[in-house]
Amino acid sequence: MTMANKKVLYIHGFASAGSTGSATQMRNHLYTKGVQVLSPDVPVSPLQAISFLRALVEQEQPDLIVATSMGAMYAEQLKGVSRILVNPSFHMARLLTFRGLGRREFRNKRLDGATEFKVDKQMIQEFQEVEKGSFKGITPQEKQLVWGLFGTQDKLVNCQADFAKHYGKEQMLLFEGEHFLNDKVLSKVVMPLVEESLTPGPSPRRGER
Repeated sequence: MTMANKKVLYIHGFASAGSTGSATQMRNHLYTKGVQVLSPDVPVSPLQAISFLRALVEQEQPDLIVATSMGAMYAEQLKGVSRILVNPSFHMARLLTFRGLGRREFRNKRLDGATEFKVDKQMIQEFQEVEKGSFKGITPQEKQLVWGLFGTQDKLVNCQADFAKHYGKEQMLLFEGEHFLNDKVLSKVVMPLVEESLTPGPSPRRGER
């Protein structure tokens, strides 16, 4: 089955950028199969970010969204599109409040040249506002569009219970790995599900991973 002319939107995590190695590896792998991978820099402001992503999905009409951590929190709200949420972080406001305010450096190169940003009370308030939109309007059909992938050694975030409550354990896959993706997890866990999701035919089969 061909995947040609399909389009994937990759949404990066907190303090990252569209240039993240995971997006680059995915783009290089899928390019040979005729799949386009979009990987934009997500705005730092949570309210701007969710608006930006909704507009982008409307404009680009991706066949699949792959998102990690904070990006997966945003992606969960982008209804009507097949989505793979890797180690989703559904409680960014709480997480950042616990870790404290201050300046943070971006882990990857941003197109605008920015090297750092500030975590302040306004950002936390915006995350609180955005997070109010989580897990809304989940129909039985919507559940079938979403996969949750969770690393068994993730020491930073654990939102398995949140995901299971709203999407069901049958939509969850556990893998040996930590919070941040590495090449092995991407190639052995994420990419097979990406290819399966992009291939015409029945939904990815459960219980075989």
